[in-house]
Amino acid sequence: MKRLGAVVCLVLAAALILPGCAAKTDDTKSTDTSDKIMIGAALCQTGIQAPLDEPALRGAQLAVDELNAKGGILGKQVELVALDGKSDPVTVGNVAKQLVDEGASAIIAPSDFDFGGPASREAQKAGIVGISPCASSPLYGSAALGDKQFTLSMWNTTMGAVTAEYAYNTKGWRTVYVITDDFIDYTKSLSKYFIVRFKELGGTVIFEDTYTQGQADVSAQLARIKALKEKPDFIYISSYMPDLALMIRTLRESGVTQPVVGGDSYDDPSLFEALGTQYGSNVFFDTHGFLSDAANPKYSAFAASYEKKFGKAPEAVWILPGYDTIMVLAQSMEKAGTTDGAAVAKAMETTTFDLFTGKLKWSDAASGHEPNKAAALVELKDGKPNFLGWIIPEKLPAP
Repeated sequence: MKRLGAVVCLVLAAALILPGCAAKTDDTKSTDTSDKIMIGAALCQTGIQAPLDEPALRGAQLAVDELNAKGGILGKQVELVALDGKSDPVTVGNVAKQLVDEGASAIIAPSDFDFGGPASREAQKAGIVGISPCASSPLYGSAALGDKQFTLSMWNTTMGAVTAEYAYNTKGWRTVYVITDDFIDYTKSLSKYFIVRFKELGGTVIFEDTYTQGQADVSAQLARIKALKEKPDFIYISSYMPDLALMIRTLRESGVTQPVVGGDSYDDPSLFEALGTQYGSNVFFDTHGFLSDAANPKYSAFAASYEKKFGKAPEAVWILPGYDTIMVLAQSMEKAGTTDGAAVAKAMETTTFDLFTGKLKWSDAASGHEPNKAAALVELKDGKPNFLGWIIPEKLPAP
């Protein structure tokens, strides 16, 4: 026992003298990033936000691989460290702080203001850039979050205006029944800006209804629609999966055949599958891109690289903004010549980016980092999405 004790003492002494020899498990990330540029991803890999964030993370991983194969950023290899925000704002903030403490030069935040805001606030405190792949609330920018915070997405001002103008100008629809999920700011503000623009054009909102995510019962809304003396030309639903599929199916099963219109939350393979060929037609939405060469001639090469890495073809559009987010950070750091947050933010403000999710130009911090960007318009037909084109609205509602 004395000999064993002596051996243990020698091992402990060696560990104190040579800390670099300490063992690391596969789950432990090195905090020494002197020869690397670490980007932290506080994305939600599980929970209600995961259908948006998890594909975005895969897109980011592919972008990092491509950058490293070409020499990285500023001559350094890029390390992407992802911690699960678990679709909980408090957890998102905590993991973002952990990533900052571990040496992240930038933070990728979840694709929603309510879920992603806490991550960007931690990035702002640390003086580094935070960027969300798809948060579309006008709150996601420098005014609410700080001068180093951005979203890659168009704001809901654009998203609402695009579908309002398409409905009124292209389809000739004049009346709408609006159902707004009061779940988060995204769903509420999307309806708000759609309504503002539709009324500006001369359209009439017959009724503004509400719904609560998780309710799993749309019977009250259905009864009000069926009781209308004047039937609307279309129904605008601002909601989220999984209840979005239930809402549309219930309307269709009950004989409500009017077109259904919404925003980017519709761009979900699980929605297409849930509606199928029976209910998945006459549905229109705008989103961040489309998985085809029709939306971007470079898509086929991207898809081949993605399939080589992950063993399957890209299945969700959210992959593209995740990829673009990394490329925006890389281009901005190269332009700035540093990873300093203020310099990188300034480079982001003064660059026009040509991305898979469209051309993007941010306003300066004083103007809120408003993203000037087109939306991809999509029609769902027989359960399959069809690309209608990139659309920039004629007029944007004031945020």
